[in-house]
Amino acid sequence: MTDVASRADVSAATAYRHFGSLDEILAEFRYGVGLQLSEYSAQETSRGIRLLEAVSLRWVTLVVKHGRAMVHSRSRIGYLERLRGGAKYLTVQADALRRPITEAATELGVPDPGDQGMFLWNVLFDPREIFDLITTVGMTKERVGQQLVAAFCGAISRWSEPQQFVDQALEVTRD
Repeated sequence: MTDVASRADVSAATAYRHFGSLDEILAEFRYGVGLQLSEYSAQETSRGIRLLEAVSLRWVTLVVKHGRAMVHSRSRIGYLERLRGGAKYLTVQADALRRPITEAATELGVPDPGDQGMFLWNVLFDPREIFDLITTVGMTKERVGQQLVAAFCGAISRWSEPQQFVDQALEVTRD
């Protein structure tokens, strides 16, 4: 907190008056980024998977723009529990993704995955993993967005009928 206060050119006492911890500062920061994503999503005119691609690429761009501050510390509470509990930095992001995920599912001919779709998207679009693909693998942010959307579409296509997929895979390996 002292370092944050110093960089913000305020006293530590002032910083603590507004935020109780570094986690609170990061959550507020992520909320602001989520608002940017939500505004972008609301204004985006593409539909279906193209909408999901546009909003997801915007997320990747925001992650890259804001750097390692986007890598929030891990919580002991799972994503869905935090989302359903009203964590505002997650609910604003979910608001931005609800229409793109629903439309992509419709285009793929699968039931709307609801919160579970948010969960899958969150797993794939974790800022740590975005940075890893860009810095370690050397992908462009555009390629990261495309690959992760493709993986997401594959995941929700199989999410509603996992046993059927496992049975098919086992049949292929038996042959």
